[in-house]
Amino acid sequence: MWHNLRHLVRYRGLVQSLVVRELKARYRGSVLGFFWSFINPLLLLLVYTFVFSVVLPGTHAPEIEPYALFLFCGLLPWTWFSSSLNESAGVLISGGNLIKKVLFPAEVLPIVTVLANMVHFFFGLPILALFLVYYDAPLQLSELVWFPVVVLVQLLLTLGFGLFLSALTVHFRDIRDILSNLLTFWFFATPIIYPMTMAPGMGKTLLNLNPFTHLAVSYQEILFYDGNFGHWKWLLALGAASVVLFLAGYFIFDRLRDSFAEEV
Repeated sequence: MWHNLRHLVRYRGLVQSLVVRELKARYRGSVLGFFWSFINPLLLLLVYTFVFSVVLPGTHAPEIEPYALFLFCGLLPWTWFSSSLNESAGVLISGGNLIKKVLFPAEVLPIVTVLANMVHFFFGLPILALFLVYYDAPLQLSELVWFPVVVLVQLLLTLGFGLFLSALTVHFRDIRDILSNLLTFWFFATPIIYPMTMAPGMGKTLLNLNPFTHLAVSYQEILFYDGNFGHWKWLLALGAASVVLFLAGYFIFDRLRDSFAEEV
C-alpha cells in the first residue's frame, strides 16, 4: 500500500490531463460550455430559495437571513461532495477499458472524479462571492484564512469516501442505488437548509456524528455568521479523521485492485 501511495505523486501529470479531459467532456457539444459551471449552482440556489422563501415562507429562523446566502454557503460544498461520491461509485466500471491496461494506476480515476468536481466548486465560488458582496456579508480576514483549511479537509474526506466506494462498487453494484438514497437522507441530516441551533439536544448529538455537519457549519461561520470561528476544534478533529479515512480507503482500494480488471 505505502509503495503505491508514494507513487501517486508521479501520476500528477496524468491526473491533471484527465481532470482537464473530464471537464471538457462534461460540456462538449453544449452551447454555453464552461458557463454551465457558473449557471448550475446559481440555478440550484434559485430553486431552493424559491421553495423555502416563496412556497414555504416562514419555515426558517430569522437568524439565517438572508436565507439565500445562508443556503448557498452549505449547498455549494455539498454539491461537490455528493457529486463526487455518486460519480466515484461507478467510475471504475465506466473506465473499464483503462483498468484492463496493465500499467494504468486505477486509483487515479476516483481521484480525478473528486478533483474535477472540486474545480466545479471553485467555479461556483465567484457566484458565492457576488452574493457575499450583494448582502454585505461581515467577512473577517481572521476567519477567511480558515477557508483553505476547510477545503483541504473536505478534499481528504471526499477522496477517502471516493476510493472506498469506487473499490466496493466493482463487486457490489447495488451500492450505486443505495448511495443515491443515502445521499438524500444525508443532505437533510446536515444543517444546510436549517441552522445547527434548531436541532434539539439529542438531534444536535446525532448531527455532530455526521462528518459533513462540521464542514457545513465551518463554511457558514466563516462566510455567513458575524463572529469568531468557534468550530475550529471540530474542524481539526475532522481533518485528523479524514486523513485516517483516506488511508483506510486507499488500503481497501489497494487490496482489491487485482480483482478490478476481472470484475469490470
